[in-house]
Parts: sequence; structure tokens; C-alpha cells
Amino acid sequence: MNIFGIGLPEMALITIVALLVFGPKKLPEIGRSVAKTLRSFQDASKEFENEFKKEAQKIEESVTMNAKLEAAGDSKTSEQTDISATTESSKVVD
Repeated sequence: MNIFGIGLPEMALITIVALLVFGPKKLPEIGRSVAKTLRSFQDASKEFENEFKKEAQKIEESVTMNAKLEAAGDSKTSEQTDISATTESSKVVD
């Protein structure tokens, strides 16, 4: 068991020291407050991750849409160039 890089012997030592320092009556209360704090950090981390993913997806969709629009614009430009070249060559022949 390895939590935050701390193994089982280290966890046992920390628990024993906390028990000696705070006493058996305060230890459950401290544990609850630490657990609540960790849960709030986890919730904030998940919320940040979800917001980051949403923004990344919006940017990706925007880039994809711009690429499609550019591709469509390039094909129209090449068609217009072909049409104007054909028109100019017919004027030269006349």
C-alpha cells in the first residue's frame, strides 16, 4: 500500500505520533476534518479538469470549423481563377 509515496510502516508511525500528540478523543475529529479537506480538493480538481476539457473541446471544434471554411474558400478561389482564366483566354481568341 503506497499513498502519496508513503508506505504502510510510515503511515503507522504517523498515526502513532498523531495519537500521542492529539490524544484518542481528538484524533477522529482531526481525521474527519482532513478527510473533508481532501474531498474538497478532489472536487475542485475534478471541476477544473472538466472545465479544461470543455474549453479544449471548444477550441478544437473552432479550429476544425476554421479549417473547413478555409478549405471551402480555397476551392471557391481556385474555381474563380479557372473561370477568369477561361474568360480571358476567350477574349484573346476573339
